[in-house]
Amino acid sequence: MAGSGAPASEGAGAGPLPAPRHVAIIMDGNGRWAKARGLPRAAGHERGVEALRRTVEAAPELGIKYLTVFSFSTENWRRPAAEVSALFGLLKAYVQRDLKRLASEGVRIRVLGRREGLPRDIAALVDKAERETAHNTSFYLNIAFNYGGREEILRAVQKAADAVARGELDPAALDEARFGDFLDTAGIPDPDVLVRTSGEYRLSNFLLWQAAYAELVFMDILWPDFDGEALKRAIAEYHNRERRFGALSSGAA
Repeated sequence: MAGSGAPASEGAGAGPLPAPRHVAIIMDGNGRWAKARGLPRAAGHERGVEALRRTVEAAPELGIKYLTVFSFSTENWRRPAAEVSALFGLLKAYVQRDLKRLASEGVRIRVLGRREGLPRDIAALVDKAERETAHNTSFYLNIAFNYGGREEILRAVQKAADAVARGELDPAALDEARFGDFLDTAGIPDPDVLVRTSGEYRLSNFLLWQAAYAELVFMDILWPDFDGEALKRAIAEYHNRERRFGALSSGAA
């Protein structure tokens, strides 16, 4: 669980602390939120969409440039067909309702994950959202949909192998930076902080490559209750961490 920490906007006498450039969120707890209120799981997912709207609105105001949210995993296909269909419907409703506004506000949308296997109307909507916001640079919203971290890495390996087979890539020149160009997140900086709601303590196959040095913040709040204040608390916890990237602490002898 995230500690209380200092407010994200305050430093120890040194002025405002810089916001993390990239925040990734595992949006967890919709079903439990609904169950606690005697509601169907679909109601929890609907409220989760409202939480996403609040978070997308709050993030740029807090200085965040990139927001990546885990919306639907490759493992979620195991859920009942009715729930899967409802999740698809919510993505469709969100994009249809918010796309014009997001585009006008300078938001660029990218959808991470496999396009194969998606219903035709959902795939078309994903393409439309990316196409109509491709020129925007004010804020970057990345939606991981039909996404799995291991599967993404395997697809990247296959793309790299294809490039080698075509003579476009020297295997000896394949380093971490070049490999990143084959991932769904090509061109997007790695997350500084990865937040998971609902009190669970695992990554659940999300951004396995990209989150290698992300600060992990686990919060007890269920996703439908998440808002700008909860995001501020997550940033405050991030600011309480000392990011060493394998080096010694600044106070080490």
